Amino acid sequence: MKLPSGKHNDITDVPGVRVGHVTLYEKLNDVDTVCTGVTAILPHGGNLFTNKIPAASHIINGFGKTTGLIQVDELGFLESPIMLTNTFSVGTVLQGTLSYMLDKNPAIGDTASSLNIVVGECNDSYLNSMRLQAVKPEHAIQAIENASNEPIKQGAVGAGKGMICYGYKGGIGSASRVILDEDGDYTVGVLVLSNFGKREQALFADWSSVKQKTPDGSIMIIIGTDAPLYDRQLKRLAKRATAGLARTGSVIANGSGDIAIAFSNANLEQHTQDCKFDSFTYVRDAHPLMEKLFQAVVESTEDAIIHSLKYAKATKGRKGRIVEKAPL
Repeated sequence: MKLPSGKHNDITDVPGVRVGHVTLYEKLNDVDTVCTGVTAILPHGGNLFTNKIPAASHIINGFGKTTGLIQVDELGFLESPIMLTNTFSVGTVLQGTLSYMLDKNPAIGDTASSLNIVVGECNDSYLNSMRLQAVKPEHAIQAIENASNEPIKQGAVGAGKGMICYGYKGGIGSASRVILDEDGDYTVGVLVLSNFGKREQALFADWSSVKQKTPDGSIMIIIGTDAPLYDRQLKRLAKRATAGLARTGSVIANGSGDIAIAFSNANLEQHTQDCKFDSFTYVRDAHPLMEKLFQAVVESTEDAIIHSLKYAKATKGRKGRIVEKAPL
């Protein structure tokens, strides 16, 4: 039996999680069009550097340029917003996010340590004139400042403006599931940046007879929960995103950068703690709640991908190319 969705059926149903977008769209001439953007996911409403959260990643297929995952998987904590953009804008988004975090944390790089920033990407060059590098550092700052816990805009918005999924217009999609538990309810939310797949691969619609010219691509999958999990458990959740991806029809192509990042905002790790030991409460690995969390990830990932198609409108990009809206 499927789990119930949250109030918004998106990742902001996880208490404290906020999402913001900046969308860039401008036809420059007969060849070039800026069709891209930035999306920011803030895991809680406080200072992410001084109040770190458990996190982990899973590389489903490593054809990608995401930053920051080495340290996340080594130390098990996230200390920045999770940023999404196009492949050629990873550096500028990282720079903008760094500037934002330095402004909020004067101790970084001085009396405190350095900062690990996570920026994920997909290649939107079919529609976007990616070589122009239209995304600037200030766009990353604006995306962070735009973040709210309101129902998020989905489809061809933010980092998803120029993305393509199963040969139709894709982009940002999100979904959530609520687990009703005797000790309190827990929520799992997923946000995807969808940019992958061929029409004939889709399992949720019969598009095999429709002509397709668009290339393969990638997907970023961001998983958030308020269930008290530590990093190894979060990696287990991130691995389950693969099942949700496959349920839509993905074969995880050779050239597809398919990356999942999972976090829990139930326990905050203080950056400046002087104590020798930490004491947190986590779900037991063998408790049935873990399987419900796995189920929530699978269902939310599948729904988020479909939502990225459902809410995306037809988009005209560079060289006059048009990617149609999915018939959903």
